[in-house]
Amino acid sequence: MNPARHSWDALVGQYRLQPGRAPSIVGQRPVLAPGRLAGLLRGQRGVQVGRTLSSLFTLCSHAHRRAADMVLRVAQGGAEPGFATAAPVPLWLETARDHLRSIALDWPQRLPGPGLDGHALEWLRDCPLQLGTVSPAADAATAARALAALREWLQQRVLGQPIDAWLDTCRDPDALALWCQTRAERLPPARCLSIWRPLAQKLMPQTRLLELLDSDLNLQNARLRELAQKLVADPDFVQRPSWLGQCAETGAWSRLRHRGAALPARHSAWTRLSSRWLELVTIAAADPNTTNRGDPALLALGALELGHGQALSWVEMARGLLLHWVQLDPAGGVQDYRVVAPTEWNFHPQGALAGALAALPPGEVQAARTLAAAFDPCVACSV
Repeated sequence: MNPARHSWDALVGQYRLQPGRAPSIVGQRPVLAPGRLAGLLRGQRGVQVGRTLSSLFTLCSHAHRRAADMVLRVAQGGAEPGFATAAPVPLWLETARDHLRSIALDWPQRLPGPGLDGHALEWLRDCPLQLGTVSPAADAATAARALAALREWLQQRVLGQPIDAWLDTCRDPDALALWCQTRAERLPPARCLSIWRPLAQKLMPQTRLLELLDSDLNLQNARLRELAQKLVADPDFVQRPSWLGQCAETGAWSRLRHRGAALPARHSAWTRLSSRWLELVTIAAADPNTTNRGDPALLALGALELGHGQALSWVEMARGLLLHWVQLDPAGGVQDYRVVAPTEWNFHPQGALAGALAALPPGEVQAARTLAAAFDPCVACSV
C-alpha cells in the first residue's frame, strides 16, 4: 500500500449508524477537524487550492473547485460583477452527472435485500454522459451541448415522451410512484424507487430545511454573514453546523427554487430519494437561454466578501448546499480555510436523520439503510 495514499484516505472518515440507540450517529471526517484543512492548504493559492480540495473531496470535486475559485477570487478583490447571476450551465452538467452516477451505481447497492442483477447498468449503454472521472466542461456552450444530448437520450431511451410533459405529470409524488411502478421491469432507477417506496414513505424524519439562501439578496447576505461569524468563532462548526440554534438538512429537496412551491410540508425518505431523479430530469430539461430570468436559480451559487482577504462562497450541488470560507495572508496565500459540506448538516448527531434513527427499534437495519440512502452521505456509512 502507498503510505502517502493511506494517510490521505485516513482524512476521509466514516459514519456508523446505530438504530434505536443514543447516539444514533457516530463518526466524522478527520479532514474537518479544527485546523486540519487550514494546515493542508496554508500558503497555497490559485488552482493549487482547488486541486488539493479535489483530492480530499473526490465525489463532488467539481463543486469544490468551483467554490474554491469563487471564494479566492472574491477574497482577492477581483470578482467579476454579476458572475454569480449568470446561468451556471457547467454546474448544471456536473450536478446532473453526479445524480446519474449515484442513481446508477449507488442506488442498487443500497437497496434492501439482494439488490439488482448484473444487468442493472444496461439502461446506460447509450447515455451521452460518461460517469467516470472526466474533466469538467470548459465553458457554458460545451456544457449546454452535453445537456442537450442528455435531454434527447432521456426522452428517447428512458422517459419515452417529451421531457416537459413527463415533468408536468410526475412532479406529483403519487404520479411519480405510478410511473415508477409501470417502468420498474425495464428501468433500474424506477425499480429502485418502487422497491424503496413501501418502507421509505413510512419513514418521516422531521423536516427542517436549511434556508440560508433567499431571493432577497440583502436578507441572504445578512444570513450568510451571520453564519460566517459563527463559523469563524467556533472551530467545531464545520463538523457540527447549525442554523438559528437548530440542526438543518440540505439536499435536492431543499433548493431555493423550491421555496414557496407546492411541496410536502414534511418529506418522507421516499420524497428525499425521488427528488434526485426529479432534479436530474429537471436539469436536462432546462434551457440556458431562459432559465433563471426573474426566477430563483435552478442551482444557486455565488460569493460574498466579508473583510480584507476574507470571503464566503456557496454552491448548490447534488448533495445540497456547499460552503467555503477563506482568510488570505498578506501575501495572498491561504491563511485559514474551512468547508461546510452537506453531509455534516445531514448527519449531525442531533439532526433529523439522527432523530429518525433513534426512534427505530434496535437492530432495524433495513429502515436505517433506507434513511441513510435518503440523506446520501459522501463518505463510507455502515449500520
